[in-house]
Parts: sequence; C-alpha cells; structure tokens
Amino acid sequence: MKCLLLFVALFAFVAARPEVEIIRSESDVQPDHYSFDLETSDGTSRHEEGVVKDAGTDHASISVQGSYSYKDETDGKQYSVSYIADENGFQPTGEHLPPLPSIEH
Repeated sequence: MKCLLLFVALFAFVAARPEVEIIRSESDVQPDHYSFDLETSDGTSRHEEGVVKDAGTDHASISVQGSYSYKDETDGKQYSVSYIADENGFQPTGEHLPPLPSIEH
C-alpha cells in the first residue's frame, strides 16, 4: 500500500509539471509482489520491484529493489541511483553517493 501511495505521489508530481509528459507507465500488482516502470519526457525514469517475504507469518515483510534516474536542472548531468530496501533498511548506491558502510550480521 505504501508503494502504491509513493507511485501516486510521483505521478501527481509529474502531472503537476505540464511540460513533462509520461512516455511509459507499466505496473503489475499481485498479492505477493509488485513491479512498476515509469519514464517521462524530461529523462526521468523509475523502476521498482517488491516481494513479500514470509507471507502469512508474524515476520512478514517486503523486500524492494529499484532504481531511478533524473537529469539535474542546475548542472545538466544525468544521475542514477539503485537501491535495496529490506530488513537492513534503505540502501542506495550511485556514482555521486558516498559508499554505504558494511552491514555485518
């Protein structure tokens, strides 16, 4: 549900900018997983997949993998971020981001 709200918020943000058009929008929402892809005319793109882990138990959670990219309006550079969000938190990576500290189990 949170991901659906995030998708709706992203869609509203894009829709609020009339000069930006949605070029591609695809989604697949199932009870145990989801995925979506979004691409706009300004070079922004977003992809995300989520899977429910341990469904039906007290320890059910969702594991998410995704990426997004955008063109910065001030410097004109294209930036890309890949991420994982799971029991270890949100873990983004990108050439412009500092490396994440190692997580030891």
